[in-house]
Amino acid sequence: MRKKVPRIMISAAGSSSGKTTVVTALLSLLVRKNYRVQSFKSGPDYIDPMYHSYITGRKTYHTDAFFSDGGTLNAMIACKSADADICIIEGAMGYYDGIGKSSDSSAYTVSCCTNTPVILVVNPEGMGISAAALVKGFAEFRKNSNISGVILNRIKPGMYNYYREIIENETGLTVYGYLPLITEARLESRHLGLVTADEVQNLSETAAVLGQTAEKTIDMEKLMMTASGAPGIEYTVSEVKYEGRYVLGVAKDSAFCFYYDENLEMLEAAGAEIKFFSPLNDEKLPEDADGLYFGGGYPELRLRELSENRSFINDLRKKAETGIPVFAECGGFMYLQKGIYDRNGDFYSTAGLLDGTSRLGDRLCRFGYITVTAEKDCVIAEKGMSIKAHEFHYSDSECNGDTFTAAKPDGRSWKAVAAKGSIAAGFPHLYFPSNPDIVRIFSRKCVEYRNNGKLQ
Repeated sequence: MRKKVPRIMISAAGSSSGKTTVVTALLSLLVRKNYRVQSFKSGPDYIDPMYHSYITGRKTYHTDAFFSDGGTLNAMIACKSADADICIIEGAMGYYDGIGKSSDSSAYTVSCCTNTPVILVVNPEGMGISAAALVKGFAEFRKNSNISGVILNRIKPGMYNYYREIIENETGLTVYGYLPLITEARLESRHLGLVTADEVQNLSETAAVLGQTAEKTIDMEKLMMTASGAPGIEYTVSEVKYEGRYVLGVAKDSAFCFYYDENLEMLEAAGAEIKFFSPLNDEKLPEDADGLYFGGGYPELRLRELSENRSFINDLRKKAETGIPVFAECGGFMYLQKGIYDRNGDFYSTAGLLDGTSRLGDRLCRFGYITVTAEKDCVIAEKGMSIKAHEFHYSDSECNGDTFTAAKPDGRSWKAVAAKGSIAAGFPHLYFPSNPDIVRIFSRKCVEYRNNGKLQ
């Protein structure tokens, strides 16, 4: 199939250049003008998509060239934008920054696979004509860079024409406009990235200010023309097999909030009726749950509340004794263990369904893309199955498990994922579309539990 999809990618020379701020401004402005906007994120990121979805009112999906091949990326864009007027993809890190010393799986790779025009966010502070050299270097660094122009960020209004003339005259690329430094609209960060959207008390006001500013400072007519000029997308659709109806309880609150929307939708397509619950605030699990999914998040910031909610923990333990299928990632894995030590060394007991404890450290423990391969059968996989994933965490455990082998693209590997009865949990965040069989197996286990009252 072939579809015309107006689209652009917002990328930059590096991290902390203001990509998310610019994307937030564009989404806010477009939504206010009643455009239907579908956003995507390049890279394994949970937090930026929360900002996108908060503004657009739509789910945000991932166009990640490590997780997905070109055909899957194109199908993702075409299918998820079926009723959208424009798609905006936010790149990860610097435009060419990929795996190791290469541009593999970078935002550039995504742009090439999907033929998406790119607008580079540039902060020219402290530069003169060097700003043009930076832009020209990025545009010519690789063949078919797809860079159509730039948006300048954090500049004084009086300097805009100065930079616009330099860049356009020296590079021939379009300068679409700029955003000034708006101190009251800054997006705050912490150890895993930006503060989550739900925690920003004035996000609506911040987004509105950014959108109103963009309306005055960015040439949206030129931007929309560039998006509309993107080539049509060739794609094929693959369906997820329906395994039978079941109720899947999914932990969702400020401690557990890292989920790929694609993962949840695939589970729904396989038969899951998702019911959210909160280990922070609820006394019990959903009574009719046939399976449980604990995602990652920030349990380390809510340890006292999680530990003191004994009613919920007791109910979880009783449910686990029945053999209910349970899958957990990163923060969810930490919660299912015996307890968690904070940075001060204080211990907080948690669910106790798995051996081991986790301890919060001061630096990243394991970081980046991995492929995990099952060394034995478990509730989510059969021996020999592989799936793409990533790790990004400051905590570690003395009992990380040995059900899977996790391997980085450079060949380094380690054991990961603890399995016990109907439970599988570990630090890796799995990307289900990279191997739908994971969804098939877990869903079948949940259906069996529903039909039989326990796993056979």
